[in-house]
Amino acid sequence: MTNRNATGSSQTSRLIKAPRETVYRAFVEPALLERWQAPDGMTATVHAFDARAGGGYEMSLRYPDSEPGQPGKTTEREDRYTSRFVELVPPERIVEAIRFDTAEPAFMGEMIMTVTLEATPAGTEVTMRFGQIPPGIRPEDNDAGTRSSLAKLASLVENDDC
Repeated sequence: MTNRNATGSSQTSRLIKAPRETVYRAFVEPALLERWQAPDGMTATVHAFDARAGGGYEMSLRYPDSEPGQPGKTTEREDRYTSRFVELVPPERIVEAIRFDTAEPAFMGEMIMTVTLEATPAGTEVTMRFGQIPPGIRPEDNDAGTRSSLAKLASLVENDDC
């Protein structure tokens, strides 16, 4: 299902100094995903995980108590969402369809995230493309959150901490 009111898209890339297989694993192992997926200052919890095409996961991203007025999409401090794996091509490509658990129409719909992992002599070029971003999410905010998450991913896999 698509989101007819979705208006935004964003694309973010980062060179990560680690093999594609290692980077890919960080996307499909729940304990690793929890460690890097949440942008700076937030925490992540995976509630369910099924790493196969047609499977997916349910995750919560929580805002810190120290940030007043930070509106969550699900509750005041939480963005809870379900991600369905549309396509898994180890270790090259991941396509996810993401739905926020929300009553707010501006955040409803299905956002598509496409991750490509390209091997380079220096490591892996990770590109995350988002399409059909719900109108309540500014593409520039999505991009900033993605950049923060990719920095955490780089720190995790480049330091062989996974």
